[in-house]
Amino acid sequence: MLEDLQCVCDGRNCQRTLGENQLMLRMTTEAGERRAYECACGAVTVTVVQ
Repeated sequence: MLEDLQCVCDGRNCQRTLGENQLMLRMTTEAGERRAYECACGAVTVTVVQ
């Protein structure tokens, strides 16, 4: 089930799948890993992995 999760753009009416090509920033802290993706539509989506 978890292997089917995908990162998608959070921009208005976009929902494009985001991957390594859109990954702009990766930061690791004690609370987990933050990733920032920039979509072709111009929106930035941030994810948190613990």
